[in-house]
Amino acid sequence: MFHKEITDTQLWNAVRANDQQSFNKLFDKYWVSVYKTSYKYLRDKEGSQEIVHDIFLSIWNRRHELVIDSFPAFLLTAARYQIYSRKKLKRFTFDSTSELAADPYTTSNDADIRIRQTELNNNLQLTLRGLPNRCQEIFRMSRFECLSNDEIAMHLGISKRTVENQLTMALRHIRSHMKDIAEH
Repeated sequence: MFHKEITDTQLWNAVRANDQQSFNKLFDKYWVSVYKTSYKYLRDKEGSQEIVHDIFLSIWNRRHELVIDSFPAFLLTAARYQIYSRKKLKRFTFDSTSELAADPYTTSNDADIRIRQTELNNNLQLTLRGLPNRCQEIFRMSRFECLSNDEIAMHLGISKRTVENQLTMALRHIRSHMKDIAEH
C-alpha cells in the first residue's frame, strides 16, 4: 500500500479546524528552518528560539483568522518581521545606569530625543488611521516589516503596481498631515 504524504495546505486546513496533531507536524517540519533563519541574522540562540516559539504560538492563536497560501513564505515573512523587531528593540534599549554615569548631559538629550520620537511615532500612527485598511496594511508591510513591493504583492495576492499605487497614496497622505503637524 502506498502512503500519500499530506501537503502543507491539508495540514493547515486541519489546524484551522483545531487539529493539534497537524499543527505539531507543521511545527516539526519547519521549526529548524525558522530557527536557522533567525540565528543567521541575530547570532543569538535564545533569541532565535524565542522567535520560533512566538511565531508558532501566534499561528496557533490566530489560526481561525490567518489565510496562509504558502506556509514557507508565511514563515519567512514572520521570521523577518520578528528579526527586524528584535534588532530595532536592541538598538533602542536604554541602560540608564551606564548612561547616567557616563554623561548626565547626554542622558537629558537622549530623553528629549526619545520624547520627540514617541510624539512623532504617535502622530504617524494617528495619520495612518486616516488611510483605508488595505493601504495601511501595505504601508506597514513596506515600512515596518521591510518587505519589498514584490513580496507584499505575493503575500497579499495583488499586483506589484497596486502595491506601488497604495504606497504612493499613503506617502502623500502622510506628507500632507505631517506637514500640518510641523506647522503647528
